[in-house]
Amino acid sequence: TAALTAGLERIPDQLGYLVISEDGVLASAGELENDEHTAGVIMQMVRTVSRFRLSGSAEPPFKRMSILEDFVYTVTVSSQKVFVVKRQHNHQEPISV
Repeated sequence: TAALTAGLERIPDQLGYLVISEDGVLASAGELENDEHTAGVIMQMVRTVSRFRLSGSAEPPFKRMSILEDFVYTVTVSSQKVFVVKRQHNHQEPISV
């Protein structure tokens, strides 16, 4: 697991992470430690988004997506694994010109 999570632990403002495969959670820490529910919801989102391919394209439909709530969940798909990082969401006021 150390090889899977080495980069995740160094992400600034991260509150937790999940590494998920089709077989389930491979690694987790922080606020997402052992969070099977969140893992299931995110895997369902990944499966849903993966159905949308551009016609004739061999590329996967996405490599990364962000889910914004009170926090930011960054979801990256790589090597048959789904990497999820929960980070602080720094709300910024819109700039008026």
